[in-house]
Amino acid sequence: MWPIIVLGTSLVISWLSYGTARRFVRERLRYVEAALTPAAAITAGIVAAVVATPIIAVLGFIPIVGSLVGGGTALLFGLSVGFGVRSGAQDVKRGYVISSGN
Repeated sequence: MWPIIVLGTSLVISWLSYGTARRFVRERLRYVEAALTPAAAITAGIVAAVVATPIIAVLGFIPIVGSLVGGGTALLFGLSVGFGVRSGAQDVKRGYVISSGN
């Protein structure tokens, strides 16, 4: 049962980080040309993984939380941020617009 909970935690973290990165690029970085390049996605993914690694290491000292997250979670977080940035950039290039519903 515990491995399923750990897998679910990693999937939720990756799903939220992908959506947040995609939305941020699509809404806030729409007019920043450098954010729309493939190198921006690679850089964002690497930076996210590097920043998440010490945070996850500190969380490792908390008894229950430490067993939920590990090095793979940091790697998955970095990958999902990179893919989210790339997807947001492709949305901007395609002209995908979010309306307020009015």
